[in-house]
Amino acid sequence: MRIKKFEIKTDPRVEIVFANYPDFVRDKMQFLRELVIETAEEIEGISKLEETLKWGEPSFLTKNGSTLRMDWKEKTPDQYAMYFKCTSRLVDTFRLVFDNKFQFEGSRSIAFQLNQKIPIEELKECIKATLTYHKVKHLMTLGI
Repeated sequence: MRIKKFEIKTDPRVEIVFANYPDFVRDKMQFLRELVIETAEEIEGISKLEETLKWGEPSFLTKNGSTLRMDWKEKTPDQYAMYFKCTSRLVDTFRLVFDNKFQFEGSRSIAFQLNQKIPIEELKECIKATLTYHKVKHLMTLGI
């Protein structure tokens, strides 16, 4: 069995953003972050994940993927979200495949309530489609 080489490149400012989240949401944001990293490690063909800030929000980039951002905002303190490039087919496809599993906001995000139980397997499918978007965008449901 070949061990896959996997590298995460993290901008140090990402750690500062996570440290500055209020206590009640920090663990939830950290959970999303770990889920993205775990999912990226499982995807054949991804050897490098870049963790950076875009618009001040923790963001993940891969060679053949679309940018995946996440954040909690003071103006909506009871929720946090994952954001996707609104010009992509990502959120429309997630809505088609997982309509009753998530709360969507337009064509740009999946919002989570603080007390919500996250459907992990379905969310990992969304993360996978995002991190491989340019390889799967020709597929009707992005490989989900």
